[in-house]
Amino acid sequence: MKASVKWTDGRQFVTESGSGHSVVIDGPPDHGGRNTGPRPMEMLLMGMGACTSFDVLEILEKSRAPVSDCVAEIEAERADTVPSVFTRIHVHFTISGHQLKEKQVQRAVELSAEKYCSASIMLANGGVEVTHSYTIVETGEGS
Repeated sequence: MKASVKWTDGRQFVTESGSGHSVVIDGPPDHGGRNTGPRPMEMLLMGMGACTSFDVLEILEKSRAPVSDCVAEIEAERADTVPSVFTRIHVHFTISGHQLKEKQVQRAVELSAEKYCSASIMLANGGVEVTHSYTIVETGEGS
């Protein structure tokens, strides 16, 4: 896997993934940025959230669970000193569908957290307290 990061000006960078997708990353004005994109640590958090969401959806779809929506809300705490690393991250999934089975949802979240999500497992192995929770929303038939 590869990526490139090109400095444009101030604290703005254009990043490109090995698969050819670009993202602008920037800092806040008080640090020389123009606030034109997410901060680097926000990207890390968003990447972790997308990684675990990807797994949860894939696991639920393989088990033929009728999922109609999945939203992950991620909250993180950072150390007060430099380096201000993440110390705690909590991911809360809101998973919608018709007659979803709680055991299937719980198992999908657990499998992502414990076996499949490379990003959250890497952060946990690095000393970050990573926790997960979920809510199931019933959408009714045909929703």
